[in-house]
Amino acid sequence: MNRIDQGAVRGPDFAVVGGGLVGRLVAWQLAGARHDVALYERGDAAGTQSAAWVAAAMLAPLAEAASAEPLVVGLGAASLERWPSLIAQLPEPVFFQRNGTLVVWHGADRAEAPLFERRLKANSPADLLDGGFVKLAGAQVAQVEPALGTRFAQGWLLPNEGQLDNRQALCALAAGLAARGVRTHWNTAVDAMPEARWIIDCRGLGGKPAWPALRGIRGEVARVHAPGIGLTRPVRLLHPRYPLYIAPKENDVYVIGATEVEGEDMSPVSVRSALELLSAAFAVHPGFGEARILELNAHCRPTLPDHRPAIVWDGARTLRVNGLYRHGFMIAPEVADAACRLAGALASGDIADAGAFSDFRGAARWPELLHGEFSAAPALSH
Repeated sequence: MNRIDQGAVRGPDFAVVGGGLVGRLVAWQLAGARHDVALYERGDAAGTQSAAWVAAAMLAPLAEAASAEPLVVGLGAASLERWPSLIAQLPEPVFFQRNGTLVVWHGADRAEAPLFERRLKANSPADLLDGGFVKLAGAQVAQVEPALGTRFAQGWLLPNEGQLDNRQALCALAAGLAARGVRTHWNTAVDAMPEARWIIDCRGLGGKPAWPALRGIRGEVARVHAPGIGLTRPVRLLHPRYPLYIAPKENDVYVIGATEVEGEDMSPVSVRSALELLSAAFAVHPGFGEARILELNAHCRPTLPDHRPAIVWDGARTLRVNGLYRHGFMIAPEVADAACRLAGALASGDIADAGAFSDFRGAARWPELLHGEFSAAPALSH
């Protein structure tokens, strides 16, 4: 792995440290605004060491509202509208589908349905619910998702939700960074922050030394190849202990996930988790019994104590962007945009002290994201 030679680096306007999903989006957007940008990432250009590599990349703010608070739901709804235009600007294709989400449950677990519905409606704005939550019964489930036949007597269709291919998105963003002239330093460990006018720290769990409140939530997924099943949209299975999602990607590949485990264990998937994932998928459609396992993979998503993402300015020259938890692809466009707007205001001199930051925060679309640490930092001079 490469190491930064401080003496050899000419300082850019912005050094983005951490090249996962948010780091790539931030660097790409800043470069599009004609800033001189460098990006440093300990992993490769494909993103194989990032949490985004393991993600199912479902863009499902309404479905997530059953467990996420209104801020995250709002960020997800706004980001979902932005993804098509972002993808259209990238130099490589990215699979994107907006065919909705189907939520189903087995008869034995029917008590989960009203709980899910109450939580979802409590955390969702009226405009997201309007036309976005359709109850299904009997033959309607089979009409919406013929592959499931008559296995489920009831369900909900959330017709406005979407998904994309996470790995294609990471690769397309890497190509987009090159096209916009970002100086990318892949496979580069950052022992000390590089020279730059401004630092934007997007390291996920790698940012814990500067942000001790961060912790990891482990997630485990299976990728399988299952020709002939033909699901046309992500399916979520309600279960009291083990809720499951199945996200169909291109070429009969499915991403199957469910687990959330406290802790930063990066070891391989356990036998128990693998059995539960695959058994639950088989219970949704027996065709998964003949699927071929392509991967069993695990990663830890960075989260803060309140499960909210956050953008922190240290009062000097560093922004920290972190805490996207399990909602990375769902909320990343809006989080990255908010970080870039703040970065632009710092670079232009519009923000130089705590008062100006407070004014900027008050006028921001997502003020809850923005935080300042001013106790030890002097005002900036430009």
